[in-house]
Amino acid sequence: MAQPSTLFSPTDDGEPQRGHSTGILPASHLRGMIQRGRIRSLREIEDGQIQPASLDLRLGSTAWRIRASFLPGPDTTVKQRIDQLALHQIDLTKGAVFEAGCVYIVPLLESIALPSRMSGVANPKSSTGRLDVFTRLIADRAKEFDRIEPGYEGPLYAEVSPRSFSILVREGSRLNQLRLRRGSPVFSDADLKKLQDEQGIVAGDADISNGIALSVDLNGDGWNGLVGYRAKRHAGLIDVDKPGAHDLADFWEPIRTRPDATMVLDPNEFYILASREAVSIPPEYAAEMVPYNPLVGEFRVHYAGFFDPGFGYSGAGGAGSRAVLEVRSHEVPFILTHGQIVGRLVFERLTEPPERVYGQGLGSNYQGQGLKLSKHFRV
Repeated sequence: MAQPSTLFSPTDDGEPQRGHSTGILPASHLRGMIQRGRIRSLREIEDGQIQPASLDLRLGSTAWRIRASFLPGPDTTVKQRIDQLALHQIDLTKGAVFEAGCVYIVPLLESIALPSRMSGVANPKSSTGRLDVFTRLIADRAKEFDRIEPGYEGPLYAEVSPRSFSILVREGSRLNQLRLRRGSPVFSDADLKKLQDEQGIVAGDADISNGIALSVDLNGDGWNGLVGYRAKRHAGLIDVDKPGAHDLADFWEPIRTRPDATMVLDPNEFYILASREAVSIPPEYAAEMVPYNPLVGEFRVHYAGFFDPGFGYSGAGGAGSRAVLEVRSHEVPFILTHGQIVGRLVFERLTEPPERVYGQGLGSNYQGQGLKLSKHFRV
């Protein structure tokens, strides 16, 4: 994509003054950012990358296997750190294997030039998280993963670390996604309670405190008692760009309900479970699950935290969709009980309603989902 020669004002985001002055940018605004060269790419950005309130990011042509994960810090670029830590360089143009247990850094095709009032936040895509692929965005001089500071202009990188399965990737593979936020909007518990009362984010009474609580379902389906899956050790290779290409039984062990509706999380094992609540995200809002909360136990419950506008929403073909939980216990075994709170869903308003919501002609894979593995597996 050709790069515009326009010099930007540091405060100008180029958006017409309509809707809300702060919030998450919907697809129409993301397209405007692309047209004005604030979102740039070495290859033309495809329409399918633009989601209702986020942009899919693509791997570039080269990767580096590195010794360890890192943050560049305020005085260092990512490339400088790669030069210090790289073990070898990998060509992705014809595809390459990222091995489980290893760490890789990949320059992304997309780069960015943010106004001073706009910041970015990234997350793995849903399908990436359900493969237990730990993927984080890094920017030059970053002090945090998955965060882009207001006014940042420069390249973007993905740190990729498959944990359970080795994966086949190539230039253009989409593993993570980016949301852009204008300003610093505050969405209080009072705002969330009002939204719950008016829209019914979850059925029945909601536990609201710094977000809306989600709990784990260990009762399972009535007819077969399935409550989740555990990743098999020493399984085969997964091509991240081929939906439906892999046999579920080669990679996953089913977990069924117990009479006491509990299960033990073994350390360093990976599980796919589901929330007890069915979630419905109203079209003018986006949500994100808090991925790890030490107050509820030493385990992580969600890698891919973005919930798009319209996820589970009845007007977009949903009737409430359960949140899939990507669970990994740390250090010690941990007992989960049916209905135990495992995370919280926090909300933000969009600057204006999106042109389309999740499930409306976007090739959405998880609308109306219950317990569901990633799109790569044949059931």
